[in-house]
Amino acid sequence: MNLAVVQTRAQLGVQAPAVTVETHLSNGLPGFTIVGLPETVVRESKDRVRSALLNSHFEFPQRRITVNLAPADLPKEGARYDLAIALGILAASDQIPKTALVSYEFVGELALSGELRPVRGLIPAARACCESKRSLIAPSSNSSELALCRDATIFCADNLLSVCAHLHGRETLPSPEPVAVSSINYAFDLSEVKGQYHAKRALEIAAAGGHNLLLFGPPGTGKSMLASRLPSILPPLTEHEQLEVASVQTITQRHFDPSAYLKRPFRSPHHTASAVALVGGGSNPKPGEISLAHKGVLFLDEFPEYSRSVMEVLREPMESGSIAISRATAQVDFPAQFQLVAAMNPCPCGHYGNGEDRCRCTPNQILRYKEKISGPLLDRIDLQVLVDKVPIEQLHTQKGGESSTEVQSRVKEISEIQIKRQGIRNAQLSGKALTRHCQLAKTERQFLNKAIEQLELSARAYDRVLRVARTIADLAHSQVIESKHIGEALSYRNFDRFYSRLTT
Repeated sequence: MNLAVVQTRAQLGVQAPAVTVETHLSNGLPGFTIVGLPETVVRESKDRVRSALLNSHFEFPQRRITVNLAPADLPKEGARYDLAIALGILAASDQIPKTALVSYEFVGELALSGELRPVRGLIPAARACCESKRSLIAPSSNSSELALCRDATIFCADNLLSVCAHLHGRETLPSPEPVAVSSINYAFDLSEVKGQYHAKRALEIAAAGGHNLLLFGPPGTGKSMLASRLPSILPPLTEHEQLEVASVQTITQRHFDPSAYLKRPFRSPHHTASAVALVGGGSNPKPGEISLAHKGVLFLDEFPEYSRSVMEVLREPMESGSIAISRATAQVDFPAQFQLVAAMNPCPCGHYGNGEDRCRCTPNQILRYKEKISGPLLDRIDLQVLVDKVPIEQLHTQKGGESSTEVQSRVKEISEIQIKRQGIRNAQLSGKALTRHCQLAKTERQFLNKAIEQLELSARAYDRVLRVARTIADLAHSQVIESKHIGEALSYRNFDRFYSRLTT
């Protein structure tokens, strides 16, 4: 029977649905047809495959060739199906044994010479192959990223000939070898920040619990400087988190840098970015900045300068940790468990509250500037920290405080305590888990309830204060949340109080 079946994987967001490549050779005028909802690049693969087979010294059948990519209702895009189509033709024409294909899946783009070129998004395919109990054969150019998938059986090939030799049993393809990375280097260190002890304390709390952070204050006080040093004190990525980060990043990048996936991502889009740039989209949906910041930091400088519609799209993923993008052909889910850090001036001129009467903005201008950030979005930001001007004498000191390495060691310890206790970090606590792990004694509950009433905070803000207080208690190695922990947590929600005199 002139029919061969080869297994491969499509790319749909960070998922890799199975695709069966069915190849049939029949009598009639020679022709080559690909069906199964292929896009332009997939349809063009028939020319790449034909040249690759001939240049690899195989026979190209002069018969009617029909290739079906099943399931037919799943859109197929990219050149990732080239290798599977070529092997299907070889198996259908009895140039390679059909039985050898059963336990493998194949992904790769073919050059006209038969060489294998790299493709995007292979980590999700490798993980899916592992779950289906099959081995993956992929281009050697993707070996550095595939080395992260330690549980999967993966073979890397340079060209079509070596794949066929492996299937014939004449040679064995090598498995990917991980690229050694001696250490993780950060461009910035926390010790470079002079003064700002209150802001650095808030930065440590945010890192320890995974909390969102808003830094506001006059220009030149170090808001962006502090934000850029947050990644250097965050707890290291676990092996599972590294795979999640790499899965998202490899969708958009063809060349893989192993050292980039051992540390948490830091994304800083310009304030002119659109909502699609932030959340992702396109006719074939691609991840946006919030997904590229998955398990890392999304830094939005000059926060009020973003359009209102762009800021509001952050609200849902900040709660759910994912984003669903719906298009006519498919709905794609991307992970978006990011830590938001925003920075802003207090008014259009930047000097409101500076204490030197330099502000020339009217009260209405200041309030309009402040109200660009909606209440529901502000509620979702756990820590709202005023970054004051640093005294001149502190700027001339040689000592800038603790290094990032020292702070990170404490943050890592506290993060491990949280994971061991509740399975997640404090910023993700909700529902019954929040009630169970943030229990308050009667005195502390009365203190918090009274503060919530006086400050007119919402129920969401109440939960956020509890989470921050839990992190502060963890940093103090306290099993219970005390009044001083609640008081410090409340001190980090002073954004509205900062502007209160304008409305009195």
